Amino acid sequence: MNVSHPSVHPIEAPPLTTTDGGGVVNEVPVRVRMKDVQGMPGTLGGLLLRICQFLFAVAALSVMTSTSDFASVTAFCYLVVAVALQSSWSLLLAIVDIYALLVCRCLRNSRIVVFFTIGDGITSTLTFAAACASAGITVLIGNDLNECGQNHCVKFETATAMAFLSWFTVSPSFLLNFWSLAAH
Repeated sequence: MNVSHPSVHPIEAPPLTTTDGGGVVNEVPVRVRMKDVQGMPGTLGGLLLRICQFLFAVAALSVMTSTSDFASVTAFCYLVVAVALQSSWSLLLAIVDIYALLVCRCLRNSRIVVFFTIGDGITSTLTFAAACASAGITVLIGNDLNECGQNHCVKFETATAMAFLSWFTVSPSFLLNFWSLAAH
């Protein structure tokens, strides 16, 4: 009975440089990863998006809580909670982006991208829903009930607009993270 015995023969790695006949050294191209798209985590564009998200969310939170009667409307309370969560999330990821930029670290690990994608998806959905609910109540108070004289309609509209702007700046972050996740 013939039994084969496998053997392993080591193979040398190809040299990084070669010489042609004239003694000139030629560089062998090394595989290079795709450049990070601006707006993805760990890039300057991503950091700018996170800072904008944070600033718009804090502006919405500040303007809404500066009114005395926001707590009487559930949609406005929901907006305060949603933008508070959005500002916390954006600040945390801005700090992570600053760290990644300072130490020249790539944030394309699949677990990190999944975490960022899920977090961005949840916070953007909550912020958008809260902004839509607040916009509906603001239109009801201002246009349908004509009670802007006794309410803070301008502040409600400003807070709602800031929440929409915060959501608008979260969307590219979510889409780029989702695209990066799908590309893995």
